[in-house]
Amino acid sequence: MKIKITLFLSALTFGFQMLNAQVSPAISGWLQNTSVTGRHYVSGNPTPFTDVTLANCQVVQYSTSWVYVSTRGIPSYITGPFLDGNPSLASDQNAIFKFPLAPVQNTSTPVATTGGNIGVFINGVALFDYRDGVSWQNSSGSLKGGPLGGMGDNVWNRDAIVGEKLGFDCSKGHPAMGNYHHHQNPSAFKLDLAVISTVCVIYNADGLYAIDSTQHSPLIGFAYDGFPIYGAYGYKNADGTGGIVRMKSSYALRSITVRTTYAGSTVAVTAGPNVSATYPLGYFREDYQYNATSTLTPDYLDDHNGRFCVTPEYPLGTYCYFATVDKYWNSYYPYVVGPYFYGTKVATKVTSITETTTTYTTSAAGINNSEVVISAKVFPNPASDMIVVQINNLNKSNLDVELIDMTGRVVQKTILYQGSTLAYFDLKTIYDGEYIIKVTDGNSILNKKIIVSR
Repeated sequence: MKIKITLFLSALTFGFQMLNAQVSPAISGWLQNTSVTGRHYVSGNPTPFTDVTLANCQVVQYSTSWVYVSTRGIPSYITGPFLDGNPSLASDQNAIFKFPLAPVQNTSTPVATTGGNIGVFINGVALFDYRDGVSWQNSSGSLKGGPLGGMGDNVWNRDAIVGEKLGFDCSKGHPAMGNYHHHQNPSAFKLDLAVISTVCVIYNADGLYAIDSTQHSPLIGFAYDGFPIYGAYGYKNADGTGGIVRMKSSYALRSITVRTTYAGSTVAVTAGPNVSATYPLGYFREDYQYNATSTLTPDYLDDHNGRFCVTPEYPLGTYCYFATVDKYWNSYYPYVVGPYFYGTKVATKVTSITETTTTYTTSAAGINNSEVVISAKVFPNPASDMIVVQINNLNKSNLDVELIDMTGRVVQKTILYQGSTLAYFDLKTIYDGEYIIKVTDGNSILNKKIIVSR
């Protein structure tokens, strides 16, 4: 019965998307930009360098069945530094990604996620799965593969979120041979309820969106099977009722002390290292097991890390993935998509478009920016050294941010770029007193009073 209902709802979604192809979220959901370039930090220098490569996506084109997204793979938020010795910088990928407009469930042999791209975020940045190419080599009693060289057994595979934490920038991303990507929820370390990385202390940066526990998280990307990816929060019940809750993974750490079998099996596999302080539970992907009974609770996800449900962009429902986090907003396995795709994996990177397409623009879609309500936090208040302006949830347009004194004079101004969440004002040269922070997209305006006091 569950499968029949899912297929029925999938058919409804397919029909809805085809009848409204020009406003399908798979077409309209991408962040397009033709003027803002990327920026990056280098180790030891907290002042970012401005690059020449355009940020976010540049062109979105679509046909009856496909959408094509042209991107350089560079986010508008600042990337780097990568403090694990990674010599790469985020570099121009000059990619065209092809996604289906009507994704379908894979009802045959499950297809595992792989190394490299398994999806694309709405800013054109790549999504990777949990792995980093490193696995345990039993014969040498050490890790091999990836940046470590050699070849591991590929039996006990290192979890990138754990093993590569030192190499992630404040936005929880890093490059592989220049291909900047996220393995996990792309919201900055410094915005988590429990901050587990110190990289944001020196290098101010942010991420694609800011987690907001009071709102349904935004659409943040698409997996290589074409199904959408959302942030950490959604409606509790699949029909859109029950309020906003954190969507939870149905995977949990196993209760083991030795690594000799896989979850749910007594068959011996090539052994990995014993559980220890050096290799704690969670260090390897195989340390997790799936609990199917969890999905009897509506806010727990299935074994692909998703579910079929109503979202703001899909009022008739769709299958979608969620970027799972724990109660402290730290990333939680399987992080975004996996370990198997729910749908048929058909999306790909192409070198050219070989069919007739229509170019999508927000102006052609008739979007009215005056209907957008700007929501932001300004802190600390009172402030002494720095003022931070943080947009709640996802910022879809460039915002002018001004620091105005009580006579109406603009003292400082900056831009909070589309696809980023934070802007800063340095107060070293600012006198004590009352000021107004003004945030506007040219139509909507948000004003916040701030006090500077030392």
